[in-house]
Amino acid sequence: MNIPVFDLHCDTSLSMLGRGHQPGQGLRSNKLHIDLERASTLAGYCQCFACFTTPQMQQWYQKSPVEIFEKEIDAVLTQVHANADLISQAFSAADVSKNLEEGRMSAILTIEGPAGFGFDPALLEDLWNIGFRITTLGWNEKNPLTGSHMTGGGLTDLGREYVKEAQRLGMLIDVSHISDEGFFDIMDMTQGSVIASHSNSRTVRGHSRNLTDEMFMEIVKTGGVAGLNLYTDFIGENADIDKCCDHVFHFMELDPSGRGIALGGDLDGCETIPAGFEGIQDYPKLSARLLQRGLDEKTIRDIFWNNALGVISKCSM
Repeated sequence: MNIPVFDLHCDTSLSMLGRGHQPGQGLRSNKLHIDLERASTLAGYCQCFACFTTPQMQQWYQKSPVEIFEKEIDAVLTQVHANADLISQAFSAADVSKNLEEGRMSAILTIEGPAGFGFDPALLEDLWNIGFRITTLGWNEKNPLTGSHMTGGGLTDLGREYVKEAQRLGMLIDVSHISDEGFFDIMDMTQGSVIASHSNSRTVRGHSRNLTDEMFMEIVKTGGVAGLNLYTDFIGENADIDKCCDHVFHFMELDPSGRGIALGGDLDGCETIPAGFEGIQDYPKLSARLLQRGLDEKTIRDIFWNNALGVISKCSM
């Protein structure tokens, strides 16, 4: 079953730069989870490219997160422009739909961790103008905005200012990686849809990076979505495509409409992905298995494309 794929999260931008002693790679054809040649076998494709930074990068790479953030942005935009026959940057849902109609793929910029611009909400408008449409408040560390799922701790005053400014611009708040306390602080103040771009069900897999049933339903109430993460640690033991489906079906039990479920594979950010899944080209295996297990084609199309497109349509200044 080959249907369009709208994926809310990948780490390909950093992977293209090369990690450790690995050489950098382009986007058209590479040995990563995602390249355009394999993506072109899909019926349509929109990828949200996260530009990931954390203060820990200074220790990991002996480079500042600010420098790495700038390199990630340049890597994505340079590769998109170099492959303009296949892909275009999208600034809105209308751009994504137009690209699909014209046979092109779409790239959307997102923020995973604001360390790359000093956690400064005053810089969000400049990033909006570049094309960033989604932002987390951090990664796995405690930072000036909030605690993480690993540290605990809610929003700071600066974190609340950050949420307000992002939502004023129309940028979607992404709660993946945040602490439980920070999650509910955001829900208490949100003025727009909230997403978890790459988070699974904590009921199915008891991991702090996943969403409790209550969290998932709070996201649905805002008109947001949770993107299915393909990292095996967040799926369960002996992770395979069926285990991925288990997370989808549990979310469906909570929200039978399926409108709160999307894709957020975390590809090129995963050390391991499910058995039977090697990269972006394998999403049709997931759709086929969902169909075999009884999900109707309309709901699968919503999960794979329409739900994410719908939430991106809410990005406006």
